[in-house]
Amino acid sequence: MKARLGAVLFGIGVFAVVIAAGLAFYVAPTVARLPYDLKLCTKTVTEDCLRPSVAEATNAQFLYTTGSPTPEVAIKSGTLRSTTEISPLADTTNDVFGEGDSVVWRGLGTTVWSERGEMISQYEALIALDRDTASAVEWNGQALNDTESPASVSFQGQLYKFPFGTEKKNYEYFDRDLRKALPIEYKGTEDIQGLEVYKFEQVIPETDLGFTSERVASLIGAFAPTATAGTVNYSNTRTIWVEPTTGQFIKVSEQQRKTFVPNVGTPVQLLNGDFVYTEDTVTNNVQSTSDTKSQVLLISRWLPLGVVVLGAILLVLGLWMVTTGRRQAAAKHRHEEITEDSDGKVSA
Repeated sequence: MKARLGAVLFGIGVFAVVIAAGLAFYVAPTVARLPYDLKLCTKTVTEDCLRPSVAEATNAQFLYTTGSPTPEVAIKSGTLRSTTEISPLADTTNDVFGEGDSVVWRGLGTTVWSERGEMISQYEALIALDRDTASAVEWNGQALNDTESPASVSFQGQLYKFPFGTEKKNYEYFDRDLRKALPIEYKGTEDIQGLEVYKFEQVIPETDLGFTSERVASLIGAFAPTATAGTVNYSNTRTIWVEPTTGQFIKVSEQQRKTFVPNVGTPVQLLNGDFVYTEDTVTNNVQSTSDTKSQVLLISRWLPLGVVVLGAILLVLGLWMVTTGRRQAAAKHRHEEITEDSDGKVSA
């Protein structure tokens, strides 16, 4: 009886180990990748959804332009509030990639002059992302509309997210102003509201943005009427704090600078703003990412580990019961044989 029960436990142990392997090698990888059905948040912070990210630059200096009926081109100062919203395009994903390894997202960024509630700038991005690495993949529908005359774009590297299982190494991160990916360096591990994060930094030195002659002409007319040419130079120090298990952004700061340099006259600073995620955005990111991290770790690490430990215990226990059961059965059988022999001798 004991040997039979041991055999049953041993079989269950083998089954548990198989289940653990399935969780680790088949179920876990499907959890640690961008889903098809990710949606926009509508209610609570704990929803499994995408939330707008809000960054503010207080005491910023920026270019302000208005059209008719009273055109104005001037440099203003105040608080800039930049909101980034991500919308997964499930229908486009299905049409272009099907149930494959890529998803299509729409990014919408809006910058508002807080004191006056006026929009200063806006962009729209259409981008395809690898579901495992969250980096851009080739797609002929990608677009970046941030000017009246949008130029072609080829997204590369990371943009809205880092990979699940972010490593302590340098990555390529896409800069919208330069329209190309540049290295972003791993700088160490920090703690934000009790959550361990990796810090990455991208330093972009002053670079000519290559504005068209039409765009430069409007700046010349407003700020350097005696000039005949000029450039707009851009620099940025971008710091991103990433939760490594999920690859989610917890906090982002950017020190953006744009300067108009005419060939005659004094340079004019078109943008001087230090943008950083608001406290509400950081807190929401910490809470939602902590929940996602727990789910990913449960399915990818703790559940397989728990099942394999249980399986190992059942294997050892089952094997022990089979072995001891057989030994007890053999000993009982020998005892019965001895008893029979003894009884036979006595009766003789």
